[in-house]
Amino acid sequence: MTKPTLAISIGDLNGVGIEIVLKAHEEIVKLCNPIYCINKRMLERASSLLNVSLPSDIQLYDVAGDFSINAGQVDSQSGRYSYDSFMTGIKLCEEKKADGVVTMPIHKEAWMIAGLEYKGHTDLLRQHFNADAIMMLGCPEMYVALVTEHIPLRDVTKTVKYKMLKQFLLNLQKEIPLKKVAVLGINPHAGDNGVLGHEDMRILKAIKSVNKQLGWEQFIGPIVPDVAFTPHFRCNYNYFVAMYHDQGLAPLKALHFDESVNISLNLPIIRTSVDHGTAFDIAYTGKAKTLSYINAIKSAIQLNTRKTS
Repeated sequence: MTKPTLAISIGDLNGVGIEIVLKAHEEIVKLCNPIYCINKRMLERASSLLNVSLPSDIQLYDVAGDFSINAGQVDSQSGRYSYDSFMTGIKLCEEKKADGVVTMPIHKEAWMIAGLEYKGHTDLLRQHFNADAIMMLGCPEMYVALVTEHIPLRDVTKTVKYKMLKQFLLNLQKEIPLKKVAVLGINPHAGDNGVLGHEDMRILKAIKSVNKQLGWEQFIGPIVPDVAFTPHFRCNYNYFVAMYHDQGLAPLKALHFDESVNISLNLPIIRTSVDHGTAFDIAYTGKAKTLSYINAIKSAIQLNTRKTS
């Protein structure tokens, strides 16, 4: 079977992304044909700081840029370069030169000081493709899809409305296996039937409407958030829908931090990512772990296989 081609967006060069990419290269080329979205000059600069030799079989797609790498620092040039690398990966997918894009971590503040309006990869994808991209993170033991992502907590209840949630669930069910999904409530005790807020009644209404449209009960809830990730529930579900960022990602990262990945759903291209940040505190120290990146590659390959089968 022909190995898929994956564009690798190298992330913020002041962080751990480039170290992970180089560490894992030998294993990755056994799984796919990686194209690294970086120019040779910047890659040599990074490898020199890491004191590692570049693999002889490495394939690059030139991304213009020439600046100093400042390990562990928030920098506008590095922020802009991570954006350019990502856009190059998207372009390769759009031109059918790559079967998917796998992204290393960017730094949101670096994007901001570089004058970029996006809050992250998913926000950019959503606007670029004019699509309701879904952020889902996890590993085979547990996946969490986020209804809201990088917004203040005070805005969550104003954002999660009946029509919005119903469309989110319909979009999600097209992208995942035919398995039951636990949908978390938004208030403590899932609102206690209105005693602790009426927002969960919207969630219940959306769940019932979607299940009726699907013809079976795929979505279950609203589940009381503080018990949703206990062993009892996790025996019955490995797909969860969380109403806001930390509600879903705090338990996921507590249980599966090193192995989980970030997957963008409901898009015309395949995009997966590591499920961690730039880790500026250990940048260029040789301490970065590769498991999340390797799993992101494997997830992209699986998605491509499903898409083409």
